[in-house]
Amino acid sequence: MMKKINIALFTLVILAVLTASYASGQFIPNAPFKAAAVAAPDFSLKDLQGKFFQLSKQKGKPVLIFFGTTWCPACRSELPLYKGIYEAYTKRGMEVIYINIMEPRGKVAKFVAANALPFKILLDEDGDVANNYAVVGVPTLVLIDKEGKIIKITHSTADLPLKKIFPAK
Repeated sequence: MMKKINIALFTLVILAVLTASYASGQFIPNAPFKAAAVAAPDFSLKDLQGKFFQLSKQKGKPVLIFFGTTWCPACRSELPLYKGIYEAYTKRGMEVIYINIMEPRGKVAKFVAANALPFKILLDEDGDVANNYAVVGVPTLVLIDKEGKIIKITHSTADLPLKKIFPAK
């Protein structure tokens, strides 16, 4: 009898942990952005040096945005993939940016230095830009075409249709 109670209790604890993880945004399934080819909401954010970056000034080149945080394990584990995309596609004209959501500048600066991040780092200090892009979990990746239209919103680099923007030579 006690063994059955322990098994039931263990199962409930596992279900509670999985539910909490899903709700916190760590296990959000990859789903394509439903409204394909909609204009990307414009924004202006400061980088770590205090200079403004405005999305609308990037028209004419594709933009890849990584929304993330310093505390997110999935964001940290995907950093090598983000760096690889940066190295492969900035040479071909893509703007690659990392938008940190609601963390202090000093904490973000330490994270960037510790991980040698090569891309532009922007600070969404109040979370408004993340809200405008319907970010419900991190990492969230947004791929925008040369015309400023959203092609894809996903949670994995595996789902990015980069070949659609950059066909093989």
